[in-house]
Amino acid sequence: MDAALLALSEEVGAICRARGLMIATAESCTGGWAAQVITHTPGSSAWFERGFVTYTNEAKTAMLGVHMDTIDKFGAVSVETAGEMASGALKNSNALISLAITGVAGPTGGSPDKPVGTVCFGWCLRNNGLIETPSCQRRLFAGDREAIRRQSVIYALNGLIDCARNMP
Repeated sequence: MDAALLALSEEVGAICRARGLMIATAESCTGGWAAQVITHTPGSSAWFERGFVTYTNEAKTAMLGVHMDTIDKFGAVSVETAGEMASGALKNSNALISLAITGVAGPTGGSPDKPVGTVCFGWCLRNNGLIETPSCQRRLFAGDREAIRRQSVIYALNGLIDCARNMP
């Protein structure tokens, strides 16, 4: 693991340990890479509860409860789907914080509205037992498949850190 990802792993662990948080991840285009980075740090079982790799639309609906209507209306790569993935990760786990990643890593699969490099993110919190409204963002990354996926993991983990720091 390179130095940047190692530093993120350690930072995620430190903030979650300090705040008593357990994480759940819901990943599509990154195929579990965010979970792999989080669990790289020894002792990560104290802050990582589980990860979902939901590559197909059927997996998103079956494992996370994403509504097929959401996918039909907005697409699998949308902030709406990312938000439902993030809240679904909390609904289907004991975690207090989640992240979701869904995107077009390429080299094919892009469209004029969602070119290769389009990635949507969701972060969600459980506060006093209630799942809050997810925070979602859409980004466009450049590079080949590996570069897009790596940038997506870094962006998602930095968003998770920000979310954790700002938790009530």
